[in-house]
Amino acid sequence: MTDFGFYLVMTNPAVGYARCAEAAVKAGVRIVQLRMKHAARAEILREAREVRRITRGTDTLFIVNDDPSIAAEAEADGVHVGQDDMPVAEVRRLFPALKIVGLSTHNLAQARAAIPQAPDYIGVGPVYATPTKDIPDPTLGLATMGEMIAAVPFPAVAIGGIDAVRLPDVIAAGARNFAVVRAVCQSTDPYAAIRRLQDLAARGR
Repeated sequence: MTDFGFYLVMTNPAVGYARCAEAAVKAGVRIVQLRMKHAARAEILREAREVRRITRGTDTLFIVNDDPSIAAEAEADGVHVGQDDMPVAEVRRLFPALKIVGLSTHNLAQARAAIPQAPDYIGVGPVYATPTKDIPDPTLGLATMGEMIAAVPFPAVAIGGIDAVRLPDVIAAGARNFAVVRAVCQSTDPYAAIRRLQDLAARGR
């Protein structure tokens, strides 16, 4: 997998998951992830199938958070797993139709430990404090983020509290890929929010 730049994590978007996904496709976002931490499985699957319908046949890849069985059932492109979820190798063995397996890492040791697991990419975060997790991991800061990105041979995506104000610093510290949650999902105009971030990223490279 090559670098992909903008990665949108959709969690409780103000305009709903479908409209948020439509905005991402329109803006040419390379990856969108559906993350519904406390929803029932049936609800997640319903939203996943709708996002798959919107992204199918486009340049936007669709990832489901945590649950490879839902990802496979919805015919998503891949799944993103955490440190306590199903191991990368097990996901690939049980769900061979999933082309992409991403893995969250929260410190330099976890990033290095990911290398033999060979995920398609790792998440590196949280770079800044974020309220999107019930039990947040310690914030990394820009220096540790940069070390983790440099430590792995596959794409790494910075995540956690990244917005229009912080994005230039994140890119300057070595991030080639960045994930955004609230800066887009809290907006009533997600397309405009995405385009603003894309423009900032382009200027920062």
